[in-house]
Amino acid sequence: MLHTPHTPHAPASRPRARTRRRLRAAALLASAVSVSLVAASAPPAPLGVGDRLFPYLGNPGYDVAAYDLSFTYSGSNSKPLKAVTTIDARTTAGLDRVNLDFAHGKVESVEVDGEPADFATAGEDLVVTPGKPLDEGEWTRITVRHSSDPVYPGDRQGGWVRTADGLAMANQADVAHLVFPCNDHPSDKARFTIRVTAPDGLTAVANGLPTAVDRAGGSTTWTYRTAHPMATELAQVSIGRSTVLHRTGPHGLPVRDVVPTKHRAALEPWLKKTPAQIAWMEGKAGRYPFETYGVLMADATTGFELETQTLSLFERELFSDPDYPRWYIESIMVHELSHQWFGNSVSPHSWSDLWLNEGHATWYEALYAEEKADRPMEARMEAAYGASDRWRTEGGPPAAPEPPKKGSRTGIFRANVYDGAALVLYALRQEIGAPAFERLEREWAARHRDRTATTADFVRLASEVAGRDLGGFLEGWLYGKKTPPMPGHPDWKPTAADKAPPVPRGKARGE
Repeated sequence: MLHTPHTPHAPASRPRARTRRRLRAAALLASAVSVSLVAASAPPAPLGVGDRLFPYLGNPGYDVAAYDLSFTYSGSNSKPLKAVTTIDARTTAGLDRVNLDFAHGKVESVEVDGEPADFATAGEDLVVTPGKPLDEGEWTRITVRHSSDPVYPGDRQGGWVRTADGLAMANQADVAHLVFPCNDHPSDKARFTIRVTAPDGLTAVANGLPTAVDRAGGSTTWTYRTAHPMATELAQVSIGRSTVLHRTGPHGLPVRDVVPTKHRAALEPWLKKTPAQIAWMEGKAGRYPFETYGVLMADATTGFELETQTLSLFERELFSDPDYPRWYIESIMVHELSHQWFGNSVSPHSWSDLWLNEGHATWYEALYAEEKADRPMEARMEAAYGASDRWRTEGGPPAAPEPPKKGSRTGIFRANVYDGAALVLYALRQEIGAPAFERLEREWAARHRDRTATTADFVRLASEVAGRDLGGFLEGWLYGKKTPPMPGHPDWKPTAADKAPPVPRGKARGE
């Protein structure tokens, strides 16, 4: 089962050496040793936290408080990076072994609290055996020296994204562990320090704010640190011939954008829109929840945009493609921005809660288009209603999506968790009224800031704000095989597939 939501806190200093169990009575000691030896002799096995959609993601027995990632880039994005991952964690159970998610690099060595540790692979887990078992409630530091390979087999893409001049990162939903060893599940958020060393002439940027730039011997090392906990799927590192542009957002918020230097002038008209978009979102969901924001425009063809924390990833070509009207591009910018509140600051406790991310981001994307470009929300939601039964059949209801098919490019990112989930929010607003709905949105972002939350949490808060139990009303909208009647619109009906109008998609063209 998943462990309960929490807000991890990094230790103020390096964890102390582990305290050892006091000697116990001979009989108990013999029994404990016997159990430990049996456990240690069993072959390593992949574990997971029990996620319905990704059973082997994450690992039980510990909570990560902080990651320290160091990457050394050679200048070629087809060669593995040298890397060191250090994990500070607190055990939640006694452990003879520690499972980490890691599947696409070579491990050179592992240390636990400064001492060499044995390691082996099992499925997509790196199984670490420390010299002595870890007690429940201990702080421990695990250091893994490894490679991080940006070249992937054709059936397993993700993690590093190779750009025209370097690399970027796209770890959603289940591929951060192709880049670095981690507890790769959004229920275990942690603070990050990221160091990148690259040849002079290249620029590296990562989540959070810069803390140091060190130049020596023809290379530069950039260090960034997040001020808030972050899920592994939201980590971002950009390396390339880039320019970092700085401007100021609401309340003096530092806004920094990362763009290919040669395209700087062409992209500036889009970049300068961000501060006003942040102000617009603050009017809907409350104060921006992080220490900085910005847009990373990568020279790469991905087919998606991504809400990596404090630095959203976009394809540069999105902003120059004449097939996309300006209002649509701006609404996609707001989609990724709104994820900083919905999905990043308030993260899903399991991947079945994804609708809370994408439904909200699609909602604010559509609301922005309505307010700024006269694209009626009601028309979009009516079209979504017409298609909703079909989406539920193809991908499951919004809060119980079907598991991803092996090798599927879109995975769990289907229409049912985008416009299908925004339709749930529209129905809720119709049911409780716009003022109550707007209070709910702000309270949701504030109450669960820097934490994880579940669909049940949302239903409880909606009921609290509305002053009545909404569990029965939302049950059908969230879990039903068929779409319930829309409050206030008894004339809305499902639409045949060959007659359904196209519905704009959330995270731009294919998740």
